Amino acid sequence: MNQSIQQFKADFFKALAHPMRIQILELLSEGAKNVNELQSILGSEGSAVSQQLAVLRSKNVVHGIKEGTTVTYSLRDPLIRDLLAVTKQIFDNHLVDAISMLEDIRKES
Repeated sequence: MNQSIQQFKADFFKALAHPMRIQILELLSEGAKNVNELQSILGSEGSAVSQQLAVLRSKNVVHGIKEGTTVTYSLRDPLIRDLLAVTKQIFDNHLVDAISMLEDIRKES
């Protein structure tokens, strides 16, 4: 595989490697929002939200459109929505496997 593609993937996943960034992406997958809206929904300080948006912006995961003094953010690529859904399915699969393993252990006891 091309090394530049691997580097892109590594950088892309690093940009996603923070719980608040994932929350922001999940909210933006529902539609564009400004910092105040995100801050209110997340119950977080504006500076924390802005810092995480800066990381996502720097990796071209989200983009902002300035309207007066307000910047409205949205997903740069709608496929991010699909990626988040696949990630949840993977989590669910791991959870199902863990539950199944626990049930097997209980049967052996």
